[in-house]
Amino acid sequence: MICCVVNRRELLRLSAVAAGFTLVPAAEAATARVRASTAVAPVNLELVTLTETSAVLTWYTGVPGTDDGLGRMKPAAAHAEVRYGTHPARLTRVAHGPSGTPYHHVELRGLEPGRTYYYRALSRGRAASATPLTGGPAAGTPRGDGIFAFTTPQPPPGRFLFAVALCNDLHLGETVAGLVGGLPWIKGVSQVPGHPPYPEIMATALVDDARARGAAHLLAAGDVSAEAAPGDLARAKGLLDRFGRHGTDYLVTRGNHDRAHDGSSCTPGRWQGNDCFGDAFFQGRPTYFTHDLHGLRIIGLDTYDKPGNGGDAGGLGREQFAWFQDELRRDPDRPTLVFGHHPLFTENDPLAVTGTHSLDAGQSLRILAAYARTPGVLLHHAGHTHRNRRSVFPLAPRVVQQEVAAAKEYPGGFTLLRVHSGGYALNFYKTRAPLAREWSERSRQELAGMWPRLSFGDRVADRNSVVHRDLSGLGSP
Repeated sequence: MICCVVNRRELLRLSAVAAGFTLVPAAEAATARVRASTAVAPVNLELVTLTETSAVLTWYTGVPGTDDGLGRMKPAAAHAEVRYGTHPARLTRVAHGPSGTPYHHVELRGLEPGRTYYYRALSRGRAASATPLTGGPAAGTPRGDGIFAFTTPQPPPGRFLFAVALCNDLHLGETVAGLVGGLPWIKGVSQVPGHPPYPEIMATALVDDARARGAAHLLAAGDVSAEAAPGDLARAKGLLDRFGRHGTDYLVTRGNHDRAHDGSSCTPGRWQGNDCFGDAFFQGRPTYFTHDLHGLRIIGLDTYDKPGNGGDAGGLGREQFAWFQDELRRDPDRPTLVFGHHPLFTENDPLAVTGTHSLDAGQSLRILAAYARTPGVLLHHAGHTHRNRRSVFPLAPRVVQQEVAAAKEYPGGFTLLRVHSGGYALNFYKTRAPLAREWSERSRQELAGMWPRLSFGDRVADRNSVVHRDLSGLGSP
């Protein structure tokens, strides 16, 4: 579920746009139905991940002229092939993904840093078309004839130290994705009958892929549950425990969905209800903390340390805010990563029209001012918006705010932070398990198919970036 109440006028505008958006133009539909038994249409091509030596591409194949009831073509299994090279007329290298599936995932490996590559993604000989975005190309720079281009970055300077998976919005216990404020004209997306619950599929795939991609640690920035039910929190912790030990291998902060609720036998909450989240992960300790990670100071914030129904702006309680400022002052030059559920501010976010997609604005301004006085702060990881977005604010230009898309729905994944002695890289990865790929593609139909335009990240830099920073004082496992 998208977590906040949204302005009615804005949603009506989005709905009107969505009503005119179709995967197959009406004039072509009749012809497409004739070919449906043999033809497939490869669509939704996306350049998801771009590192100095690799790229991950995903797309979907469907039956032209059909509708699965969600506004997309019915799925059609096909092969996945990517032809690529360093010149658009010489696509001499070939990579394949799993065959016999509509949900395609191909990884190009062995690329050279700083090189421009050209590629064409194919299924049954047809070139895949890119997902339409509002602010940038989803599949790289289009070059015509189904060919796209991208340029690999240079790696962060220095030696590799360690990697951390950044994730958020697991929503264990949720059964319908894409609901906004309970408004009746917003149709949600449910799991296919007979399939496991989608939050469990996506959380399991997250843990498996984070380990497979080399993450030694994991930070989960809130909304690990749908509404803080004890069973859902226990299931969330059980799935995260597959990654490692809480408090050592992975760390968790509270989101607005994890707030204290009425109707349980958990410990009374500080502000309201009963705090099952606190019982599950903190056992009476404060729900904000610091942690040392090979010399990197991790600060975890509880951004719903306040009374409320979860649909308003986030906030830190007075005690937590004073503690946070004292912690930053204590060692201002120490390399520091801050993570919490609500972003400080959200840029270019149509669903933030009510102001509920971020922290209280006054607190955010004071935090940015504190960051400006704290040279060691390098990264602020947040969730809540369910989108990929990289922001740098003028008040604290050395600090990157990285919003990471929800783990539980399209695009469905995590961001891998790779720390080097001379800087760091941030790379978003979709989870790869077959059922995870299937649900990710199904849930892209949230908001009548408009969801990718809001969540994927318009710019490659929203999903993949490199920062130079002196981190030579950090250690490694």
